[in-house]
Amino acid sequence: MANPEFEELVETFEFLDDWEDRYRHVIEMGKAMEPLDEALRVPATKVDGCASQVWLVPQIQDGVFTFRGASDAMIVQGLIAVLLTLYNNQPVADIVAIDAPAQLGRLGLNEHLSSQRSNGLRAMVERIRETAAAA
Repeated sequence: MANPEFEELVETFEFLDDWEDRYRHVIEMGKAMEPLDEALRVPATKVDGCASQVWLVPQIQDGVFTFRGASDAMIVQGLIAVLLTLYNNQPVADIVAIDAPAQLGRLGLNEHLSSQRSNGLRAMVERIRETAAAA
């Protein structure tokens, strides 16, 4: 079982009947995110392996992992919002134990993303895990 916020997202996805509704919901989640300051969109925060441009800015404070992010693609911005729901405000020690493919699979994302988007999502998850493991 994931954190309560992600469980709530799973319930929302179960309520939404078709993938188009889920897709729109992911995009709306991305639109609702706090914008990432342009000064943080630098090579050090850029995630390689994504078809679109993606920046993740992690922070670990008092043993708790948080991050902010942005993308130039609406659906990818939404995927960042999904990852925020999965990872934000978790103990840093727990981050590497989260089975992101299994959790994201509960949302049906695996079957509906292009291979490029799936690769980008994996690259974002890997960046998050690497950051937490190094802490």
